[in-house]
Amino acid sequence: MPNPTAAMLVIGDEILSGRTRDANMHHLAKVLTERGIDLREVRVVSDDPDAITNAVKTLSKSYDHLFTSGGIGPTHDDITADNVARAFGTPIDVRDDARALLEAHYEKSGQTLNDARLRMARIPDGATLIDNPVSAAPGFTLENVHVMAGVPRIFEAMLESVLPKLTGGAPVLSQTLQIMRPEGDIAGPLADLAGRYPDLSMGSYPFQREGAFGANVVLRGPDPERLDAAMAELRKAFPE
Repeated sequence: MPNPTAAMLVIGDEILSGRTRDANMHHLAKVLTERGIDLREVRVVSDDPDAITNAVKTLSKSYDHLFTSGGIGPTHDDITADNVARAFGTPIDVRDDARALLEAHYEKSGQTLNDARLRMARIPDGATLIDNPVSAAPGFTLENVHVMAGVPRIFEAMLESVLPKLTGGAPVLSQTLQIMRPEGDIAGPLADLAGRYPDLSMGSYPFQREGAFGANVVLRGPDPERLDAAMAELRKAFPE
């Protein structure tokens, strides 16, 4: 049975402008691979209502899970929650359970739960909250869309609370062989190997070191015996 599939939607002008480097995609890909959920697509959109809504509609229909990051803070440009709700035609408003979490957090810290912070308690009807042990403001899951913060530390904490609720498949394993030859020399034998092992993913990643060309060939798949067999053939074709 094939593994569940997933996509990621990264939201924010700061990503597209180059002002902020996204770290959440790398973390999500690693964690989902270990969980046996195949991350198939990552899309980055600006803080534009139509862009967010259309991407959520498309990706949530195309994959088993959609993970979003960014745009659920207290400022005017944090519009992810509204447009996820819009994508599903669902009302959104301040919800009592989310408000209670924020009230407790800000009372403990001696800060005021003002109107801006209360925006973070706006949750679409029918959504379940995603725990945020870092700063209390929750994310949420609506159908198969998991809406989380863009700050890496908070994103990672929220993801930890989502993962136990998801059914994974077989973890994807990988093996790597460094071959000190140009890609043009290894392309033919690698294509032949890929033809004999259609159940494995094979990629070649070139590099140049001290004037010499080489490539790291990575084999990926869920079956360790198949990986071992393919890697043995690769090593035989390109002995160190």
